[in-house]
Amino acid sequence: MSKTVRVILTVMLASLSLGLVIAGCSRDSAPPKAIVGQQAPDFQLPDIDGQMVSLSDFSGQPILINFWGTGCPPCISEMPSLQQVYEDTQGKELVMLAIHVGGNPTSVRQFMEEYNLSLPVLIDAKGTIAQQYNIRGIPTTFLIDKNGIIQEKLIGAFPNSAAITKRIAKIMP
Repeated sequence: MSKTVRVILTVMLASLSLGLVIAGCSRDSAPPKAIVGQQAPDFQLPDIDGQMVSLSDFSGQPILINFWGTGCPPCISEMPSLQQVYEDTQGKELVMLAIHVGGNPTSVRQFMEEYNLSLPVLIDAKGTIAQQYNIRGIPTTFLIDKNGIIQEKLIGAFPNSAAITKRIAKIMP
């Protein structure tokens, strides 16, 4: 085989390989990411009782989503504040979803009982929704308006319930 033919074949193979890599990494193959100012990606996760819950179940309502973990000290410190806001907003439009990243329903249920928490908790056992929402550390909270648009992404723990109430005012009708 001549040197020219080898060069042509090498270039063709490299081009084909690059095309396959680019096609494999295209946006169409990846789930949508959560970006402030854009529609919140829908998801479906089980609650601590195994019932499936979808974000789309709450269409038309403002939503606070908090990603957390039972082994995370800042998450533990903010849980009473989240619980207080949950109790204060009962009967109002706000939906609160605490998404536990990793772990299992039994350990989360024990944690909830130990800390006397009743806010809705979903289990992201494999972290797939946390990955879709680009969670780099917990706790991380998303505020989603009634149109399903992410208005804010907050990284870190809230210091108290007043801080949460102040932030959710921007998504409440």
